Amino acid sequence: MKSKTLKINNTDNIEIALSDLKAGEPVSNDSGTYNLITDVQAKHKFATVDLHKGDDVLMYGVLVGKANKTIKKGEVITRDNISHASGSYKLKERKISWEVPEISSWKDKTFMGYHRENGKVGVANYWLVIPLVFCENKNVQVIQDAFMKGLGYYDNDFSYYNQVQQLVKMHRAGMSKADILNVDLDLTDVGAGVENRVFPNVDGVKFLTHSLGCGGTKDDAINLCGLLAGYITHANVAGATVLSLGCQNAQISLLKEQITKRDPDFNKPLYCFEHQQVGSESELINQAIKQTFAGLMEANEYKRKPAPLSKLCIGLECGGSDGFSGISANPALGYTSDLLVALGSSVILSEFPELCGVEQELSDRCLDESTAKKFMALMTAYHERAKAVGSDFDSNPSAGNIRDGLITDAIKSAGAAKKAGTSPVIDVLDYPEQVSKPGLTLLCTPGSDIESTTAEVGAGATLVFFTTGLGTPTGNPIAPVVKISTNTTLYKKMNDIIDINAGTIITGEETIKQVGERIMDYIIEIASGQVRAKAETLGHNDFIPWKRGISL
Repeated sequence: MKSKTLKINNTDNIEIALSDLKAGEPVSNDSGTYNLITDVQAKHKFATVDLHKGDDVLMYGVLVGKANKTIKKGEVITRDNISHASGSYKLKERKISWEVPEISSWKDKTFMGYHRENGKVGVANYWLVIPLVFCENKNVQVIQDAFMKGLGYYDNDFSYYNQVQQLVKMHRAGMSKADILNVDLDLTDVGAGVENRVFPNVDGVKFLTHSLGCGGTKDDAINLCGLLAGYITHANVAGATVLSLGCQNAQISLLKEQITKRDPDFNKPLYCFEHQQVGSESELINQAIKQTFAGLMEANEYKRKPAPLSKLCIGLECGGSDGFSGISANPALGYTSDLLVALGSSVILSEFPELCGVEQELSDRCLDESTAKKFMALMTAYHERAKAVGSDFDSNPSAGNIRDGLITDAIKSAGAAKKAGTSPVIDVLDYPEQVSKPGLTLLCTPGSDIESTTAEVGAGATLVFFTTGLGTPTGNPIAPVVKISTNTTLYKKMNDIIDINAGTIITGEETIKQVGERIMDYIIEIASGQVRAKAETLGHNDFIPWKRGISL
């Protein structure tokens, strides 16, 4: 009979309920069998020993909270009876031995990717249209409207356009409101598909509007240009069109400096237009459309070719997390991460506010002391900035996190870190630096899903694997964002946005290793263009640069 509870580490003094439990239900652990004294909802935790005020609360083998009052053995853990707490950290000896997985099934496999002149290999082939300042967002939107339907890049959104057109015809024909509300519309997505694209080898033209570029500090402009340079030099991008007003802080010259910093031999098509030099808005748009079209003709020359798996760069992300995240989807993705590292690929773990409490483990895993010191310095500085504005990492868990069992940031963090597997940390980057080494890299970003995903892709992630327990409909303009559900209920309920179900670990149908291997196989399929991430199919193109400040 499958257990109804799970104790993750032998040192833990709380356990997680795998299903709803009622007061009086018997629970067995190392010290014997006892009855729960309160109801415990699935995903939530309960004490396995009597805890007194001030006692440490341990889960995943680390400090995750302090008891605010006496908590009886078998009593549910809540925001009322424990508060956030995490362990201190300091420079210690390196612990870089790891559980290297068996890779014989994948070591000779390849994916079909787009080979760039600088040696990188993309899993997609996009053209970018980018404003250097928010003043040009409207012009970017005009170009977007012209290109999306004109070139056949409309996908699911076009079906909604068709619906509106049908309703307009019905209204003009004199149909009543009641009749219109009851009519069955034709939801066929007429014309969508690669076969109707003007440039079949170009996956799309992507438009990255934002609210930055002027009015901030010099560092804001440098960081924005660094992020945009990361996208322009990205392996999934064939070229870019950039619109500048002319007087803003984020100048074209600064963008080009950041591009050269990331790719000294950059030779992709790059067309930059300065509005105040060109003159009229219509002339700016006319020139940009013509040049972009010519660039797309060049981008269409790229075709997929075999590439080793070592050319992959995978971002690890989570959002809408729940109490099962740390025991199903995250450790499964962690196993996949170890497979990728063993194969010579690059892997990125970000969201620094969600590493609170596991700093010692991660710093110990850093390959050398200088890397460990950089990680600890970034974590300390981030935490200090948060406290300076009256906040703390404990503010990170959302209402949904708390409702579904992640009641302290340390509990959330200890589970979130499982995405990184067990391999050594070979590099630590500050935003918006770019990955340059194979292996596991830590990237300083907020815990905010979209800001973090945006940063991971800017750092070079060609694919992002995103675990969720509550359901998060987000994507990225140039990198597929693959969703992994922590539980089967979510997978069935929001199947239109979830790609992979890891809830089979909770039900006992599969092991962490089996799901991790299934994710690995899926990576090859999606990297080769054989399947599309559901976020991509639904047109989720979220892009939010981090305006360096406090964002949890």
